[in-house]
Amino acid sequence: MATQTQRAVLAGGCFWGMQDLIRRLPGVTATRVGYTGGDVPNATYRNHGTHAEAIEILFDPEKTDFRTLLEFFFQIHDPSTKNRQGNDIGLSYRSAIYYVDDEQKRIAEDTIADVDASGLWPGKVVTEVEPVGPFWEAEPEHQDYLERYPDGYTCHFPRPGWRLPARTEG
Repeated sequence: MATQTQRAVLAGGCFWGMQDLIRRLPGVTATRVGYTGGDVPNATYRNHGTHAEAIEILFDPEKTDFRTLLEFFFQIHDPSTKNRQGNDIGLSYRSAIYYVDDEQKRIAEDTIADVDASGLWPGKVVTEVEPVGPFWEAEPEHQDYLERYPDGYTCHFPRPGWRLPARTEG
């Protein structure tokens, strides 16, 4: 029997760098970049209103899970900067988790509490946690961008040794 894939939608700054790193994770079966969380139907790069640049991830739950994806997400971008990643500034570059069900919402809130308790970032997490809405796929030139232009712009980097501890109840 074939395994059903699960879906995650995350925003953490410019979608090029997010896609390039997340696609390589074990268990990730597909990714695409686009726009979500905003007010413009049929969003495009030139007209995406209040949408965030985001990545849609399909993953095999027998090989990875939502918590593992979120831990990597919090490692590769700074969730304590509001509407900003690196040189990218504005609402499009906000940190957000768009959950597909109540279980993802619970895991997102729990993971954020662990990040806040860890002290791994200079401030508290400002990542939005919202229900997933329409996802408008970005134009072909934005898909797989850093595979085609390996020296292209990114503000996402794995941080060696960064491991998120689970908080202890005290």
